[in-house]
Amino acid sequence: MTQPTPQSIWQGFHWSFFINVQGLIISLRRFEAQLALGNLDQAQTELSTATKLLLASGASMELAGSFSREAYQMVRESMTPPQVRATNFSGLMSWEHAALMQIWKRLRPIFATLPNDLQPQHQKFIQAYFSLVDAHKGVCEKFGGTTDGSLRFEQNSAIATLDQFSLSRWQLIDPTHSTISKCPFSYKH
Repeated sequence: MTQPTPQSIWQGFHWSFFINVQGLIISLRRFEAQLALGNLDQAQTELSTATKLLLASGASMELAGSFSREAYQMVRESMTPPQVRATNFSGLMSWEHAALMQIWKRLRPIFATLPNDLQPQHQKFIQAYFSLVDAHKGVCEKFGGTTDGSLRFEQNSAIATLDQFSLSRWQLIDPTHSTISKCPFSYKH
């Protein structure tokens, strides 16, 4: 058996990440529908599944970076022209990201007024989101993101950019800040 290349590791675990995000979208849509029907038990099941998918997404992200910083330079080059058409390639360009943001925006008022029975699972969901953020930041830090920018936002450090995005996403899924009372990110607003 041959050793996987950094490129195949990066690509394979990003595919896994996006599959998990697709499942997350389905679970959140089902959560929304079950909640609208007043079926709290099924809504709880869907939110629990969404939590597990967030955790799996974080694991996929962490594993995507399971090679050396030196090897990352070749991987990074594979995401720039002429290998890709975009000069600012990013996961933000994916349909999965757009669909997830749509559902999170739609769920924001629902998350703000969740029935008490769903609050403990919602807190686990938020904690799973922070776990995903930490995994993403860990990969960025490993590959120089503390000082270097991402492909899309080269002018800022990748970590600072992630913190900004993470804060805005946190506001959507935890609008009452019921899980934690202060911003866990280094970005100051």
